[in-house]
Amino acid sequence: MTSSTSSKIDFTRKDSLAVITLNRPEARNALSPDMVADLGRAIAACRRPEIRAVLLNGVEGAFCAGADVKDFADQLAQGDAADLSRHLRSLADTLHRDVIIPIRRLEKPVVAAVNGVAAGAGFSLALCCDLRVASASARFIMAYAGIGCTADGGSTYMLPRLVGAGKAMEIYMASQPIGAEYALELGLVNQVCPADNFDRHALETATRLAQGPTLAYGRVKALFDNSWAADLETQLAAETDAISNIAYTGDFQEGIKAFTQKRTPWFQGG
Repeated sequence: MTSSTSSKIDFTRKDSLAVITLNRPEARNALSPDMVADLGRAIAACRRPEIRAVLLNGVEGAFCAGADVKDFADQLAQGDAADLSRHLRSLADTLHRDVIIPIRRLEKPVVAAVNGVAAGAGFSLALCCDLRVASASARFIMAYAGIGCTADGGSTYMLPRLVGAGKAMEIYMASQPIGAEYALELGLVNQVCPADNFDRHALETATRLAQGPTLAYGRVKALFDNSWAADLETQLAAETDAISNIAYTGDFQEGIKAFTQKRTPWFQGG
């Protein structure tokens, strides 16, 4: 296992799994500008081929409380609306360019382990991951409308695709917490786990993915994402290209052999 700490972002590697932890417990892991930049660097490090899956979590009973609104207040107190606007644009640009888009383009699974509150940009961060595993004590809240703010972090893209346009608008306007079980019912999360063994369950889930057919995971992730802008004929052609190219991978060849030999495949990510 290797690990490093930069600002309030911890990066740990356990075999082929990278664990990125938001570590700012005094602010429920709210995202400062420095944290967003460091989070982007941690995600960039996950492009290395020896990393085959990523687990994203937060410390001490919180996933991420969103952007640091106290920072917004400081900006407004020290300047005017134009200064605040420039600050918000810079923060959103960095979040989108260095965090959200790279997660979607990362050719391996990214799992959000939501152990507590996921609010505002923290909610958006969880939505952009491939899978969301929630503790029974997790709470999701858009929060933006509560301060008269529009949404960012890709939530206006991901949320309606997960729950439908009408429900997405309701979640934004209500600005009220959604419990873990209701989040599961809505399709916001994939699994809900009791709080007392949540950390172990999330780690085991991500570890299993890190031992899977990484290239196939990554290519299907891209197919899903690109399908929103494609017609059926274009999507079918993309599927044909992907499935013909996957024949060259060791994992697909191993999967075929394991199937015919009636044994569990041993995937190596190539």
